[in-house]
Amino acid sequence: MEEAIADLEGIREAVRVDTWIVVGHSWGCDLGVRYAVEHPERVTALIGIAGRGPQRDRTWSEAYEAGKAGEPVVDIGWVPEVHAALSDSFTAWIHQPDLWRGLAACAVPMHFIAAGDDIRPSWPLAQLATLVPRGRLSTVPGVPHDFWFTHPEVWTKTVTDACTDLGASTSGNAGIPA
Repeated sequence: MEEAIADLEGIREAVRVDTWIVVGHSWGCDLGVRYAVEHPERVTALIGIAGRGPQRDRTWSEAYEAGKAGEPVVDIGWVPEVHAALSDSFTAWIHQPDLWRGLAACAVPMHFIAAGDDIRPSWPLAQLATLVPRGRLSTVPGVPHDFWFTHPEVWTKTVTDACTDLGASTSGNAGIPA
């Protein structure tokens, strides 16, 4: 995660924006949350879609595993070593003693969006939306986890509306996915 955070900062600097709306899906949502907590001066707002949230709960994992067979298949390249490294760094992050204090103190507006038919339970997103001072939760009904793939028109409208809503009070900087 540290390398991905540094990459986000490198992208931000390369496109020459001081602040931006960060959009992250799935693991990118969790990365975006960490980025916002660690660089709040750089994040105008965060839109986190279908994230896991900072938890390793057995009931969440059981629901995820039970529903995997019914998920639409999205053919994405998979590198087991990269996945393992990201998983290990995620675990290290959620075990930090000041994790919850940092989240509760982060003033970045955060809109968490759950996919209504996601096999991943949305309660961690609800917890985050309640914990962060400027958090909000909404659900897009009738779409699976990877609705950017299965329902691209719904995805585009969802992201556009969320950026417009959260960016209304900003200077118009670009939103770039995490």
